[in-house]
Amino acid sequence: MATETVAKPRTSARVHVQKFGTFLSGMIMPNIGAFIAWGLITALFIEKGWLPVPQLGGFGETDGKPNIGLVGPMITYLLPLLIGYTGGKMVYDVRGGVVGAIGTMGVIVGAGIPMFIGAMIMGPLGGWTMKKIDSLWDGKIRPGFEMLVNNFSAGIWGALLAMLGFYAVAPVVSGFSAGAGNVVQFLVNNGLLPLTSIFIEPAKILFLNNAINHGVLTPLGVQQSLEQGKSILFLLEANPGPGLGILLAYMFFGKSAAKASAPGAAIIHFLGGIHEIYFPYVLMRPLLVLAAIAGGMTGIATLAVTGAGLVAPAAPGSIFAVLAQTSRDSYLGVILAVLLATAASFLVASIIMKTTKHSDEGDLNAATSRMEEMKGKKSSVSSTLTGAGAGVGTAVLAGPIRNIVFACDAGMGSSAMGASVLRNKIKAAGFPDVKVTNSAIANLSDTYDVVVTHQDLTERAKPVTSSAAHFSVDNFMNSPRYDEIVDLVRESNTEGGTSDAGHAAEPGIGTSGGAAAAGGAAAGAAAGTAAAPEGGTGEILARESVVLTGSATTRDAAIDEAGRLLLARGAVDEGYIAAMHEREESVSTYMGSFLAIPHGTNAAKDHIRKSAVSVIRYPQGIDWNGKEVKFVVGVAGVNNEHLHILSSIAKVFTNKEQVARLEAATTEDEVLELFGKVNA
Repeated sequence: MATETVAKPRTSARVHVQKFGTFLSGMIMPNIGAFIAWGLITALFIEKGWLPVPQLGGFGETDGKPNIGLVGPMITYLLPLLIGYTGGKMVYDVRGGVVGAIGTMGVIVGAGIPMFIGAMIMGPLGGWTMKKIDSLWDGKIRPGFEMLVNNFSAGIWGALLAMLGFYAVAPVVSGFSAGAGNVVQFLVNNGLLPLTSIFIEPAKILFLNNAINHGVLTPLGVQQSLEQGKSILFLLEANPGPGLGILLAYMFFGKSAAKASAPGAAIIHFLGGIHEIYFPYVLMRPLLVLAAIAGGMTGIATLAVTGAGLVAPAAPGSIFAVLAQTSRDSYLGVILAVLLATAASFLVASIIMKTTKHSDEGDLNAATSRMEEMKGKKSSVSSTLTGAGAGVGTAVLAGPIRNIVFACDAGMGSSAMGASVLRNKIKAAGFPDVKVTNSAIANLSDTYDVVVTHQDLTERAKPVTSSAAHFSVDNFMNSPRYDEIVDLVRESNTEGGTSDAGHAAEPGIGTSGGAAAAGGAAAGAAAGTAAAPEGGTGEILARESVVLTGSATTRDAAIDEAGRLLLARGAVDEGYIAAMHEREESVSTYMGSFLAIPHGTNAAKDHIRKSAVSVIRYPQGIDWNGKEVKFVVGVAGVNNEHLHILSSIAKVFTNKEQVARLEAATTEDEVLELFGKVNA
């Protein structure tokens, strides 16, 4: 039988921009400590600093000679060289880093000004070209001459790159820097700088903040800070005020889980500097992006009026980091900018929340479908496959889970907080040896057992970690997926246990891919994910639990209908049906291919009396959170007895021909035949 070829999905422009921004930030973020060190030295020891020291600040003379100090050399040489080395190393390990740093030196000397943009060009260029050159004679060098060839090739090519940087790249980058600086100054002089929030704030919600902040604003801000002692550019994106205002509005006017979680999110956002934590709150109500824009514009206008700024980047965007990098003469302006940005954002968000109707604030996971619709994200079917040229399948954990990584865009924001929460849960479950770390997506490798990402970033993490089980979250504090991961760890790390990680794919990932994960998803929530036992008693799928034409017309009514069939079989009590609705409000059970598999929460196991599955067909289709559903499979499982039938169901929905037969079935027996009538 020929293997079905799954077309590789087209990557959206947004993802390309994210990747580019991640690459740029990947050169800056590892060196933030050096930026902070330079910022502190500048704030303390320059002539207008808190503790002026001529020998350190670089002003005045000592014994008739001008003081060079630390400020100038660090910003001119140290920081660009670190960026160039990091960029080269990202492309071609240490060897690429060394050649990238050599090339960067040519740009630095050629321009005579801090060359951050030049370093971002020469570093990766040096690493990439050195890698290509080495490939020319890979495996062709005589034994004993490897070191000679490697050292001289790096030295010769590095020298050529330095000259290229000196004569060609430096003038171009200098011109660009001067032009960009003039544009910024024009915006400032004409009171137009606040308008940048119209682009910056929505871009943050789309996870493009790193491309903006570290790719554009930081390099320009550093140049401005060197010339003027401070820069407003460092606070255009990093101001925590707009996000805080939105979270405060949810605290006062939100509902259910959104209101309950907002205080904790506000603390993490404002004090911890993890801005990503408020993005789902905006995505639940897209109009709230206007509140973020209003807050951003207010903050920037305040900074412009007061002439305030920071001496160095504030990373992460915590109020503590902001104040630590504030120029000595700017504390009033910076504090006002944060407070007024918060007030403006809160006011606009409050008006929006009080004057518009909205009913799903209790479900932070509902932001998933809205995120896909708003951003135009297409789920990738191929990312759920394993093996070269294989047919549809799911990732299978071959052994115990030992290594879990929480990955985000920059590797120091939401991932650090998420890893901390998850690590504590896993330790509390009795598995302290399971390693939980955080990483930037750009630094991931295919060495992890489980990868956890924000739902908007999973598409980028999967290609480089294809053998891992993937979990997508949208609430970094208390995502229900964390409990599923703990269950998976418990299953796989218990002696004799094996785990099907198919449920790790995000709900609604696509057509065949989503359905392939269906069995594991339902199983993981209803009764764990261990392999199905071969023995047992009781019929799991019976003829009376198959309905060819359902009567429900809404999602909730369909859940009730599926649950009533389970109740009629004596498989569950009334409490389980309520738990099915609770589960749906937490995580959508839509699986793709017109299939939804509603089931109870993990806490609802006590409401299950025996394993059973119900199947209902809706020929006309019903709306399931914006997705069309024609088949609803209700699930209740004890001791994993139901996994076999769920596996059969998943196989049906990964085969278009089988789905067509199911749609055309005229008797219950045809449905039973397709799914495989199972006696556990």
